[in-house]
Amino acid sequence: LSIYLSIYLSIYLSISHSLVVFSSTSLSYFRDRSQLSKALLPSGEVSAFTKKPKSLEVTAGSLAEFVAEVGKADAKVKWQKDGKDIQAGEKHTITAEGVQHKLVVNNVTKDDEAGYAVISGTSKVKFELKVKEEDGKGSPGDQISPEVPAAPTPAAPAAPAAPAEQKENVAASSPAPSENAPVTETEDVQSKTTPPSPGGEEPPCAQLPNDNQDEKPSDSTRKSSVWSLGEGSTEEGEKLDDSKRSTLFTEQPHSGTVTVGGDITFVAKVETKDLLRKPNAKWFKGKWLDLASKAGKHLQLKESFDRISRIHTFEMQIIKAKENYAGNYRCEVTWKDKFDSCSFDLEVIEAPEVQQIDIRAAFKRRAAPVSGTDGQDDAGELDFSGLLKHREVKDENTEPDFDVWELLKGAQPHEYEKIAFEHGITDLRGLLRRLKKIKREEKKSAAFAKVLEPGYQVERGDKIRFVVDLADPTVDLKWYRNGQEIRPGPKYIFEHKGTLRMLTIKNCTKADDAAYQVSAGEEKSTTELFVKEPPILITRELEDTNGLVGERVELECEVSEENAQLKWYKNGVELGVSSKYRFRTEGTKHWLIIPEAAKTDSGTYSVKTAGGQSTAALKVEMRPLKILQGLTDQVVQVGQQAVLQCEMSLANLPGKWYKNGQVIYPTDHLKIFHRGRVHKLVVEKAALDDDGEYTFVPEGYTVHLGAKLRMTDPPKLYLDHLTKTPEIVVVAGNKLRLDIPVTGEPMPRIVWMKGDKAILETGHRVRAESFHDHASMVIDAAEKDDCGVYKIVVQNEAGEDSATLKIRVVDVPDPPAAPIVTEVGGDWCSMMWSPPDYDGNSPILGYIIERKKKQSSRWMRLNFDLCKEMTFEPKNMIEGVPYEVQVIAVNAIGLSRPSDPSKAFVPLAPTSEPTLLACDGVTDTSVTLKWRPPERIGAAGLDGYLIEYCLEGKDEWIVANSELTDKTKYTINGLPTGEKIHVRVKAVNAAGQSLPISMAQSILVKEVVELPKIRLPRQLKQTYIRKVGESLNLMIPFQGKPRPKVSWTKDGAPLDLNTISIRNTDTDTVIFVRKTERRHSGNYELRVQVEKIEDKATIVIQVVEKPGAPFTVQIVEVWDTNVELAWTPPKDDGNAAITGYTIQKADKKTMDWYTVVDHYHRTNCFIPDLIVGNEYYFRVFAENMCGLSDEATRTKNSALIQKQGLSLKSPEYSDFDFKETPKFTHPLINTIAVSGYNATLNCSVRGNPKPLITWMKNRMVIENNPRYRMFANQGVCTLEIRKPSPYDGGLYTCKAINPLGEDEVECKMEVKVAQ
Repeated sequence: LSIYLSIYLSIYLSISHSLVVFSSTSLSYFRDRSQLSKALLPSGEVSAFTKKPKSLEVTAGSLAEFVAEVGKADAKVKWQKDGKDIQAGEKHTITAEGVQHKLVVNNVTKDDEAGYAVISGTSKVKFELKVKEEDGKGSPGDQISPEVPAAPTPAAPAAPAAPAEQKENVAASSPAPSENAPVTETEDVQSKTTPPSPGGEEPPCAQLPNDNQDEKPSDSTRKSSVWSLGEGSTEEGEKLDDSKRSTLFTEQPHSGTVTVGGDITFVAKVETKDLLRKPNAKWFKGKWLDLASKAGKHLQLKESFDRISRIHTFEMQIIKAKENYAGNYRCEVTWKDKFDSCSFDLEVIEAPEVQQIDIRAAFKRRAAPVSGTDGQDDAGELDFSGLLKHREVKDENTEPDFDVWELLKGAQPHEYEKIAFEHGITDLRGLLRRLKKIKREEKKSAAFAKVLEPGYQVERGDKIRFVVDLADPTVDLKWYRNGQEIRPGPKYIFEHKGTLRMLTIKNCTKADDAAYQVSAGEEKSTTELFVKEPPILITRELEDTNGLVGERVELECEVSEENAQLKWYKNGVELGVSSKYRFRTEGTKHWLIIPEAAKTDSGTYSVKTAGGQSTAALKVEMRPLKILQGLTDQVVQVGQQAVLQCEMSLANLPGKWYKNGQVIYPTDHLKIFHRGRVHKLVVEKAALDDDGEYTFVPEGYTVHLGAKLRMTDPPKLYLDHLTKTPEIVVVAGNKLRLDIPVTGEPMPRIVWMKGDKAILETGHRVRAESFHDHASMVIDAAEKDDCGVYKIVVQNEAGEDSATLKIRVVDVPDPPAAPIVTEVGGDWCSMMWSPPDYDGNSPILGYIIERKKKQSSRWMRLNFDLCKEMTFEPKNMIEGVPYEVQVIAVNAIGLSRPSDPSKAFVPLAPTSEPTLLACDGVTDTSVTLKWRPPERIGAAGLDGYLIEYCLEGKDEWIVANSELTDKTKYTINGLPTGEKIHVRVKAVNAAGQSLPISMAQSILVKEVVELPKIRLPRQLKQTYIRKVGESLNLMIPFQGKPRPKVSWTKDGAPLDLNTISIRNTDTDTVIFVRKTERRHSGNYELRVQVEKIEDKATIVIQVVEKPGAPFTVQIVEVWDTNVELAWTPPKDDGNAAITGYTIQKADKKTMDWYTVVDHYHRTNCFIPDLIVGNEYYFRVFAENMCGLSDEATRTKNSALIQKQGLSLKSPEYSDFDFKETPKFTHPLINTIAVSGYNATLNCSVRGNPKPLITWMKNRMVIENNPRYRMFANQGVCTLEIRKPSPYDGGLYTCKAINPLGEDEVECKMEVKVAQ
């Protein structure tokens, strides 16, 4: 229930606010400002400005001063121009003195004409600056004030201070807000409120009737009245400004009037040439009501698009309008981030109202029916009550019988909305219109016996007197003009006569047209003063005038008053100040001056004032013209200057030159001169296209002067597209068409020749052709015989020209002769060939080589780049397969036919040389060799090996094996003892012998003794440790020749071969134990002997296992909660050193063991923090490199922790002196840094108290330098140099100081530039 109540209350408040806005829009047509201000001005809403700046109109070059006053001296004020903040400078001067703020615009120009604003807090006041020319003529729109039409309400009784005969012209003399007037946030509506009169009747309205009461109010009046009531938000003002500066609309909807029951359509147009998609348009009534939801019988929204003009048209049509449709509407158009809106008004003229009605029934609007066939009859009605939630219908008979009119007549205007809402009256606009016609009693004023009248009117220059009668003559009285207090002076005179208080204003001007207010204590009385200007009459009419072209023409008139504002018109179009028209004023006389009259100045001219107008005709005629010198025909050669000249009888007569009927404009080529009566056309460097008929026509006359200009040019051939020695190359069989540009006027005669023979145009395969701009020679299907020198000759009456051309016919070459294969390899061959007999009249560029298998018909190209030589080596062929090769010659024209194929050949190749040849053994008469097979054997296979040797110092190679051997090891026997020999091995197959492989060193035929040497591995040079049960497998390499004798001993005794295995080879020995035991530990000695020389090595092997338990464990002492234990080391240490002990404890109750200390090295232990009252057993494990002993030794007795007799003896300790002088434990190190990369210097220091660290460069202290950063953490001192340069190199010192002394270290740093 609370949620529904809160929602209902929020809707009620929003609807109430909207009704106020809607009512204010409807009531904007009333002229009674006092009633509007009380009904619509929000209570308690006060503007921050006590004085607002006004719009000004100043002369260009002068200064404009705007003054604003705020309520508080410390209020912040800022000035704006077109929405942008104004900064003080040479152009704008901004001052503030107390509550007064000034903006001065210096040296006003047209650029300063804009909209200005002043802002203080949430209040914003807008105003305008208009600039007029220095001669005092403003813009045409500022000369005549727009008329203010009367509101469509019955005329109220006239104010006593304004006689009836004067009120007829008040509307015309009172300026209304213009459409472009700035919208201010507060229009001081409160200062214009009229208090109730003592008679209990409604005071007469200050409405001044016009000649036509039915004329609808202007758009500017309606908009100003709607937006100026109350203190509007800044956003609303800005939206209104945006509507003036339309960015999307090409046509905005305009305000309109319709009678009840009639139809009206509003149209808005948007151009979409620059828009990528359709814009979105919405129609609103008031501020928030979207009319799309109201479309139906009475409201239709349409949209159309013209594809030719690309204009979207949006229409809102109101059908059978009703009274409540009147009000303010808005159209909004959006496209992406662009936005535009426009406001307009709808006025509905209603029928006369019947006085005797039920007010609640009359002003209750009907809501749309929920269901039924007539559900759409009222769709589209702009009724705010439709937004309220449906309420439960109450029985009207239960409402109390009372008169609502009495409540309204006795209530204040701000209470109307509340009363209307409580009694279900939704048509607040109609209610206020009806209430205005009913007189209601007004409360008597406690301060005034007689108040000011609602309005006064006075002629300009006369004086006016305001009179009030005070009920209490002792009360303070103040007079205000537009909210500003009036001070007595020559202009304003204050008078006192009894209880009467009078204000007299002398010599009234338009500046005195304002709202006036008098305050007596807390009460106020308000009125308005309208200053009427007398009409300006034309006392001397304009006269018809005749003039000649070029002469000065003046139109003169005289008016009834000096300095009157006039408007001049030509053919109904208003004239402004320009170089064409000038205006002059002397007293009451006014002139329109045309300095140089033209034919187009003829027409009807009129002058208008506020009181009348005068019209006259101006006729401008041409002066008679005589031709003194005409134009003559000329013949000019190309490149020369041509001059056409004529002379007229009138000086300074303009005219136009024409060429072949086209207007000529002056350029660097065509120059036009006019001096006095002479007109001249000069053609610089005449060209052929300048040939034609030229005409001069004087401006304003029908005379035409014409002449012909004829151009001549000697013939010329243009061979720029050919070389200096023109040679044309054509491929045999192709068509050749040679076009050579030819110029000459008249057209020259063209002759083609080859030798002494002319080429005729009637030729068949070779012929000549002639054209007006070029000459051609055509050769169809060129042949070898067409090669040669050709000549072309051109002639005309102006001269002759000739040129020589050379034509060369090229073709593909003949095929070369069949190639010859000179050498064959395993996958390659060498071939050669002869050049072709005919190269096609073009140099041979190279050759293409192709091959194929003999059994195949597919040729494969072997070279991607042309072969320049006449030899080639084809590669990557398959061994054992027959091949053929052929050659193709290539020139610039193309490829020749292939040559005849070569004779077939089969690629076969010997194997590669054998590998890894080595000497396997030497005796006194033999040498044993071994090698590896060749890496590549090939398709021919491998038949065997051939071994050769050569005695050192001789060149003869002797074959060692008479027959090929297929083995890779061979012994050469029968060699002389002591000789040195060289050996080599060759592989042999069907293709022949391979390359030999030989040894780099010679071999001495003599058996060599190699000393024994044991190469003991590194891990065996120290004690070799194994765990019991692991295997032992050691291999020790050695060397020696002949084969050495190997022997093993352990601790000087032979090995037990039952448990230890020994295996010996020529180069190593292996000792192996499958499962080691501790008895295998000891010193093993290896001996290697060759003849009487031996080498030996000792290997220490240690076999370890876990130790035994400690021998005994005893409880030495028990005190407090501590126990001291002692034990003896174990008898068996597992053949390894004891590394520590693990002590465990167990409570006698549970006997659960817990480790107290592990990895303990001593044989006694102190165990603290035992629980009082518990009894403990202890046990100890021994530990070596194999781990903890399998068993532990336990204490025989237990240790009982006693509960009483506890005493603590605090040991005494002497304080240790930690003070120490600073000392660097790590010095600085000389450093080389790279330029551009951060460098650091580090050192460490210790000392107590903590020393103070100081860094120095070249003995100068480094401090407050952002290039260096210094750190000190736990004695480590660091100096960081950011991106050092060579300048940062030098001697760096770190100094540590404390009260006990000081110490320092230093280093050198060099900075190198990176290469």
